[in-house]
Amino acid sequence: MPRLGSIGGPRDLDALSVEELEDLAQEIRDFLIENVSRTGGHLGPNLGVVELTLAMHRVFDSPNDPMIFDTGHQSYVHKLLTGRQDFSRLRSRGGLAGYPQRSESPHDVVESSHASSSLSWADGVSRALTRTGRKDRHVVAVVGDGSLTGGMTWEALNNISDENDRNLVIIVNDNGRSYAPTIGGMARYLNRVRTAETYRHLHEGSATLFGRLGPAARAVYRGVRGGTHGFLSRFTNNAALYSNLDIKYLGPVDGHDIGVMLETLELAKSYGAPVIVHAITEKGRGYQPALDDEADQFHAVGKIDPLTGAAVGGAGSPAWGDVFAEELLAIGEEREDVVGITAAMLRPTGLLPFAQRFPDRVYDVGIAEQHAVASAAGLAFGGLHPVVAIYATFMNRAFDQVMMDVALHRAGVTFVLDRAGVTGPDGPSHHGIWDLAMLQIVPHIRIAVPRDEARLREELREAVAVDDAPTVVRFPKGSVGADLPAVERLSDGVDVLVQSDAKDVLIVGIGPMAHLAVDVAGRLRAQGIGATVVDPRWVVPVQPSIVDLAASHRLVITIEDGIRVGGVGTRVRQVLREAGVDTAVDELGLPDEFIDHATREQILEDAGLTAAKIAQDVVSQVLGTRIPKARPEGSDLSAVDDWESTPPRP
Repeated sequence: MPRLGSIGGPRDLDALSVEELEDLAQEIRDFLIENVSRTGGHLGPNLGVVELTLAMHRVFDSPNDPMIFDTGHQSYVHKLLTGRQDFSRLRSRGGLAGYPQRSESPHDVVESSHASSSLSWADGVSRALTRTGRKDRHVVAVVGDGSLTGGMTWEALNNISDENDRNLVIIVNDNGRSYAPTIGGMARYLNRVRTAETYRHLHEGSATLFGRLGPAARAVYRGVRGGTHGFLSRFTNNAALYSNLDIKYLGPVDGHDIGVMLETLELAKSYGAPVIVHAITEKGRGYQPALDDEADQFHAVGKIDPLTGAAVGGAGSPAWGDVFAEELLAIGEEREDVVGITAAMLRPTGLLPFAQRFPDRVYDVGIAEQHAVASAAGLAFGGLHPVVAIYATFMNRAFDQVMMDVALHRAGVTFVLDRAGVTGPDGPSHHGIWDLAMLQIVPHIRIAVPRDEARLREELREAVAVDDAPTVVRFPKGSVGADLPAVERLSDGVDVLVQSDAKDVLIVGIGPMAHLAVDVAGRLRAQGIGATVVDPRWVVPVQPSIVDLAASHRLVITIEDGIRVGGVGTRVRQVLREAGVDTAVDELGLPDEFIDHATREQILEDAGLTAAKIAQDVVSQVLGTRIPKARPEGSDLSAVDDWESTPPRP
């Protein structure tokens, strides 16, 4: 008998037996496979936390007991159990977010989907509840073993152990993976625990036995467990870590055994002090295509065939990351000093082919972007040229290291930022819209934004040739568009894409936005307005030819896929003023807001970054009082939206 549709909230689980909860777990898995295959999303992680999440909501009382999910991509089951079962528009505008979102439900607490921060949140929330006299409430944090590779987790654990009179339960969801298999010493440590069958079976059996005997026996269990745990740790070497932190530890337990999870969480709930519950789970549980995927076990998928797991839709243009991967591999063949660094994302950042060809020249540091960047400075000092491949949104986490460890020491380090700009369905914390504004304030930094495949290849090579300063190459998510050749390359490397005898408007298209700039120029030409379009290629520093061109035009438009505030347009304006050029500058980009999940096209349209809107605004200025000019005969401003997108002739 189907039960998921009858679950309107967590307390509807109270009346279900363990056997009924197991049936519900299977129904949830079927639901996830069927629905996520239609929309895309984080499938593998959620298949792995079904029983764990059911047990959490059965034992604890959300939202009275706040639940915090590290990264949040493992919160789909949590959404289903808290009244959100319409997954038809998951990660689409108007539909459910792919991560916790407070506007959706009071059951969601932390919206950020950057890893390793959940325990700091849990530390703060539990302290606040205790200090304000609400000690009867519990705080539950779910942290993956991959997040344990991030230093912030250990900073939090150090502080959590400092104050033990609060109700805080930390569930380590240990599946041996972050995006891909978890790496490093902590991963090896936990793997030894997972593979110690004697210890695991003995613990599970004892927890279940004492749980069934009632509260009195549980007290006995709590009393004797310290001794048995010390004895058993001779075989697993697991207890020392957490006991030295002075945090109680339960586990490891089978995260897919609902009965065991219920008993263990009840025990943890009764302690009245911070407790770690170590649950062993399987990413992609119950779905064979995910289990067969050795790379990431369907961590994140697009639209797939639910029966086979095969991607739906034909192959299109190559992805930006694939082009980067191919070119870096070619560079690696030529230069033995080039090495790669990734923060637990070897495959998605494009470093996998390089690692397969040069296994001793790639360093996966885990979810530790700060360490990755500071370590890169050390590698550069030692005579190597590190290429640090990170998603643009995660670059935020290592800004201090870019400034003080790399730039201050004039280290030759290249940062390759994938998913720069608007990323679409993953929402506010995954849009890579801050990197240009943030990084351009770093002294001596050089930032390249390629517009197409050919430029990515050449700009990457130019970047790794710099050995006395940090360089950045950033590109968006998705497929590379058609190559956009220049009609002229100026002496300082600026590409002229469209030339015009009439010097009305200079359009500076940043990277992929150069395609949009060419479209705008075509629409303006149809209205008798001359537009020159350039791609700076290297946007920082601003090249002298940009200043010269701006001085000969009546209006400058900059278009970038980043926030307007402090963006490339702002820098262009400042450089022009310093040079005594008073040409008006319009800086087009994204608002300084947290942008919700939607398609890239929808978000750009909201920001006014469409050819029709930009052209209409330019016409209003050129033909209006701000920049007087005779209106072309027969032109109709109201018809701008209907102009054909015709690329102008050089």
